[in-house]
Amino acid sequence: MTQPGKRAHRPSRPGRARPPRRPDTPERPPTEDPARRAALDTLRAVRADDAYANLVLPKLLRDRRISGRDAALATELTYGTCRAMGLIDDILAECIDRPLSKVEPFLLDSLRLGTYQLLRTRIPAHAAVASTVDMVRADQGPRPTGFVNAVLRKVSEKDESAWLDQLAPDATEDPVGNLAARNAHPRWIARAFADALGTTGEELSDALRADDERPAVHLVARPGEVSAEELAAMTGGDVAPYSPYGVRLDAGAGDPGDLDPVKEKLAGVQDEGSQLCALALTRPEVEGSDLRWLDLCAGPGGKAALLGALAAINAGTLDAVEKAPHRAKLIERITSGLPVKIHVADGRSPGLEVGSYDRVLVDAPCTGLGALRRRPEARWRRQPSDVGDLTRLQSALLTSALNLVRPGGVVAYVVCSPHLAETIGVVSDVVRRTGVTPIDAREYFPDVPDLGDGPYVQLWPHRHGTDAMFCALLRR
Repeated sequence: MTQPGKRAHRPSRPGRARPPRRPDTPERPPTEDPARRAALDTLRAVRADDAYANLVLPKLLRDRRISGRDAALATELTYGTCRAMGLIDDILAECIDRPLSKVEPFLLDSLRLGTYQLLRTRIPAHAAVASTVDMVRADQGPRPTGFVNAVLRKVSEKDESAWLDQLAPDATEDPVGNLAARNAHPRWIARAFADALGTTGEELSDALRADDERPAVHLVARPGEVSAEELAAMTGGDVAPYSPYGVRLDAGAGDPGDLDPVKEKLAGVQDEGSQLCALALTRPEVEGSDLRWLDLCAGPGGKAALLGALAAINAGTLDAVEKAPHRAKLIERITSGLPVKIHVADGRSPGLEVGSYDRVLVDAPCTGLGALRRRPEARWRRQPSDVGDLTRLQSALLTSALNLVRPGGVVAYVVCSPHLAETIGVVSDVVRRTGVTPIDAREYFPDVPDLGDGPYVQLWPHRHGTDAMFCALLRR
């Protein structure tokens, strides 16, 4: 008989085996991973919207209040995956039993992000796989997680070096192709670099390797407002080696747009090579008037701001031409308070007075092969077929500039590319047709080493730590 207040003992039920837990069912909801989520969302925008990672990611980080180590990780994963996209896709193609075009796009974005972590970071393999699977599960449920897990585990069976030994062309038979694969570049871009450098040897390897690294942040001090030394002290950076207005910050310094000197328009974000090319326009002597300058392709406004500030010091003015209205508004904002007049027009026929300018800058639209460090997805987006249309546009813009400059005035032709068709090819053709006189531009890049035989200047990341900017100076 059971005592009051106590429950009767009940015999236990026969033991029954529990159903096994499905391997793709988490014990608990995946933890929030803001860094990887920001990276994945940026990769998705790059793929789906043809967006630029360097424009999408900083906004995501600000909007989601991601900072510190998480922001640094998101930045590394985003830009690193974009840089290595072609190599990553070649490896994934070896690990998936169907064409990548048949893989659901979101899954492919996730696989690319996971593969980059496995091959090019110190993140443990189990963490790289698990974090990728968790994000796929959170977005698409458990169904595709087994596929993602299996593919990434197959990727992880080899390191990058072993994959390259399997996939890269033979170095003896195709040295350019081999270096292109080992430095995550399309072969046609590596060939363009080799042609510009005049070698397929060690310097080509150096150039491609430098182009595959995350670049330092470059700032430009606004002339008349702050010196480079003062800007360096404000930002914790170093005075640039070549530009009198330049400051370099570490690659991991965060979003430079958040710096107070940039917010207050005491400084801008601008590659040192771009600064040097703009400054080169201002340095050759011209007889007579030197008060009217023109930036014929001014968007988004970095060079216009530098030239406008220099013009203001000498009581001069700058006209800035930009075809796209939204880019013209960017110029208006960045040059506010400077003697800059903006014209929304096509630089090939801007409607300006012929022969009325003392100096003209043609910072022409180009393939951007010289800035692949800063726009890493562009190397896979650009195609060799783009070059022809661009060179025709570049030639027309340079011809327009030579019509607008006065006799004795100077034109600077600048492109952010080392591709010979866009550089020497365009300039040589225009010089032949117009009879203008090339100026040896090397003289106007003082203290910059390794500028070659001239008369034009080609800067390089591996030689100068700048984008691969090209500059030709011509006198009418």
